[in-house]
Order: sequence, then C-alpha cells, then structure tokens
Amino acid sequence: MASMTRSGKLDFGILLVLADQEFVRALRAATAEQGFDDQGRSDGFVLRTLDAGPTSITGLAERLDITKQGASQIVDDMERRGYVERRTDPDDARARLLHLTSKGEAALAAARKFHRAYERKLRRQFGDEAIDGMRGVLTAMAGEAQVSTPHFRALMF
Repeated sequence: MASMTRSGKLDFGILLVLADQEFVRALRAATAEQGFDDQGRSDGFVLRTLDAGPTSITGLAERLDITKQGASQIVDDMERRGYVERRTDPDDARARLLHLTSKGEAALAAARKFHRAYERKLRRQFGDEAIDGMRGVLTAMAGEAQVSTPHFRALMF
C-alpha cells in the first residue's frame, strides 16, 4: 500500500485526509436527514461567515480568502437554493449585502448541532484528555496565528 510508511503505519497525512473525509461524510448524512441534502462544499464556511453579520461579496471573498468571482459563484448557487439572499445596504442603496435566510440559519444550526454531538461522541469514546490533546495538536498544525485570524473567528461556534 503506497500510503504506508516503512514502519508499516499508515501515513499521518493520509490519516488526516481520511478523518476529514469521514467527518464530512457524517456531517452531510446528518444534515441531509434534516432536509439539507443539497449542501455544497463551501456552504458551511459561507453560512458561518454570514452568521457573524451581513457582508458584501467583496467582504465574503476576503474572509474566505477566495476571488470575488469565486465568492459570487458560490453565493449565486446558495441564493438559488434558498440559503442566502442579497438585500440593499441601508447605508448605501447602490450596494447589496448578503444575509442568511431562515433556511440558511436552520442549516447552520443543524451543522453546529452535529459538530457538538460529534465531539461529545469522541469524548465519550477517547476521553477528555485525548480530545483536548488532539485539539492542541490540530491547532498547532494549523498555526495559532492562522486560527486566530478574523477569518476563522467567524467560523467558531
């Protein structure tokens, strides 16, 4: 198996990818059961970002570190599916701000509920010390400076 190290252990990077894929699969299954079976790859990031407050396409693009064109395509699709809406900016009638719809708020609530339940399950299975340690390792791997950016603060529970 190409992903095995010489010691016979599965490569650490592969394990991270597999764990992420399993988490996303379980999240999608749980939210689909609640009627959100049309979620896109970036929806969760957009929902969490807009939950912090309305923003423009430019603001969303900056927060997600993507192009304005990319943000616009994602928003167009999410708007079509009923998760976000554009409203006139009360301070500038020429500008439009992105807001969560009630469907978007419900989808975000379902995802957050899953996240909490998933962590509780892991804590029951492996213990608080192991999960706290895992959080520390993942934070260190991501980089404290990266995790502390406003971009990621918007993604916190």
